[in-house]
Amino acid sequence: MKITDLVFTYPEELVATSPQRPSRVMWVENNQPREISLVELLGKMSAGDVLVVNNTRVLKRRVFSGDVEILFLKQNSELEWEVLFPSKKYKIGQSLELPLGVTMTLKEKGRPQTVTLNQAVTEDYFQKVAELPLPPYIQKARNERHTVDADESWYQTAWAKEPGSFAAPTASLHFSKSDMDQLRAQGVQIVEVTLHVGLGTFLPVTAEDLNDHDMHEEYVEISAQSWQAIQAAREAGNLIWSLGTTTTRSLESAAGGLLQGSATEGFRGFTKLLIQPGYKFKVVQRLLTNFHQPESTLLALVSGFSSLETVKTCYLWAIERKFRLFSYGDLTVWVD
Repeated sequence: MKITDLVFTYPEELVATSPQRPSRVMWVENNQPREISLVELLGKMSAGDVLVVNNTRVLKRRVFSGDVEILFLKQNSELEWEVLFPSKKYKIGQSLELPLGVTMTLKEKGRPQTVTLNQAVTEDYFQKVAELPLPPYIQKARNERHTVDADESWYQTAWAKEPGSFAAPTASLHFSKSDMDQLRAQGVQIVEVTLHVGLGTFLPVTAEDLNDHDMHEEYVEISAQSWQAIQAAREAGNLIWSLGTTTTRSLESAAGGLLQGSATEGFRGFTKLLIQPGYKFKVVQRLLTNFHQPESTLLALVSGFSSLETVKTCYLWAIERKFRLFSYGDLTVWVD
């Protein structure tokens, strides 16, 4: 697939800058889109079905030095970190002053960059000075680079518990704990997996052909209990609903033998799975996800689940009806 295949245009005013509850839902079945309510969607999940959710928690790791934004990604040693920031105008050895007396010195360029600090920083430091890493297109649409107080709750799922992500699994933002309680009362099983969203969320695809794109690895963990519940439901003829592209990549990575472990001991490890048209899904039968940006691997994944032609037609249908787009936007459901 060429990255240019994933181009579409949209009005900037449709980029959502805050959640809307309940969100609108575009339901796509037999290649045809229609709008349903969130209540109708919950009612379509039957007793015995499984809804898989991602329980990752977004880290506060975005620190500002004046107007320079630094995303702290990985700690290599007490004082050395891998970060992402606009380093083009900085030389090796040049320093930036961060809040609370911390100095950051550029050690190595690249994507990400390697830096050293003059003192160790802890989770407490990030809680005091850092912000959640909101997508740049939300910052642009707001004309404000800093988060607002409400983002602290808006940009975490209702069941977030395992810290490690650099972006929220945003399909989950449409649902509350009471929604999950309703589904359980209907006999739907809610199964948790963990995928920590990584650097690839922030970097554009630069390869002309997706086959040449090097996906950044992301950590996945699926318990034996979760996997066995999914397999039992499939064997009984029930549906597997995947809430988001992150849960989808987790499940398909396990089914494809890309993770360590087994059905009896669970799965864990790093995945670089890139899903695009031609991929044969092994687990997921219903995909719930947000609208995704042009030229993204997430849009390629949805095109792989449905088809590129259907996705583009449905996106155009939704844009004409002013559905809200991207992380804080509306929900789509794709039926295989």
